[in-house]
Amino acid sequence: MKVQSLVQKKGGRTRIGRGFSRGELREGGVDVKRAHKLGMPVDLRRKTKHEENVEILKQHLRSLAKKPRRPRKVKSLKRERA
Repeated sequence: MKVQSLVQKKGGRTRIGRGFSRGELREGGVDVKRAHKLGMPVDLRRKTKHEENVEILKQHLRSLAKKPRRPRKVKSLKRERA
């Protein structure tokens, strides 16, 4: 699932932004490093904080938490036969 931020332009219109600002990530409960690991776009130049984007982030994180994770493969230790 691809998550995108929204940016407000003059005249009250909104468009898709380049990424989430640091303030939005902080309020959403994610730091910049983790956002990059999760594949979320981050725009370090933006200073604004929109409540819509914070809600989008929280909703996306809830959906990630609900996904079942595959168990890791455990390497079997093969014993040499004598």
